[in-house]
Amino acid sequence: MTSRVTAVSRSATHTFSKTPLESIRLLPGLGVEGDAHAGVTVKHRSRVARDPSQPNLRQVHLVHAELHDELREAGFAVREGDMGENVTTRGVDLLALPTGTRLRLGETAVVEVTGLRNPCVQLDGFQHGLMKAVLDRDEEGNLVRKAGVMGIVIAGGDVRPGDAIRVEPPAGPHQPLRPV
Repeated sequence: MTSRVTAVSRSATHTFSKTPLESIRLLPGLGVEGDAHAGVTVKHRSRVARDPSQPNLRQVHLVHAELHDELREAGFAVREGDMGENVTTRGVDLLALPTGTRLRLGETAVVEVTGLRNPCVQLDGFQHGLMKAVLDRDEEGNLVRKAGVMGIVIAGGDVRPGDAIRVEPPAGPHQPLRPV
């Protein structure tokens, strides 16, 4: 199966969910044009309150459509953009990627994966029990965060549903994803 973008979304304000669109434009070093989280420095409100000068490692939020499938099977009503993601993917194991992996989206856009999205209680505000549903434990009892990955824009361009995704892992040794 070819890895694909299944949806793209943005919100100009700090809303939990984002509106699915026909396309979004990624801007190098900034994020999604017109999105509240775009910028060189952090835009997430709780992080701005701590230190507004820290670099924005959360310019683009990506979620795998397979998570939406899993959540719908568990009885949740989730659609693309509902969990605040900018790009919904299918066919890429986002959570297994090492830090620094580059995702080529469409013809020109490149997003470098910086880490995992750390699920927050806003998920339960959207639908009761959703936060617990995106957390799990592996065989060793370690916490598994399933709410997607965050990244920075390396190369800009328009991204649309149906665009191919090409995965480029970083040169050796690989570092596992951590929450950012």
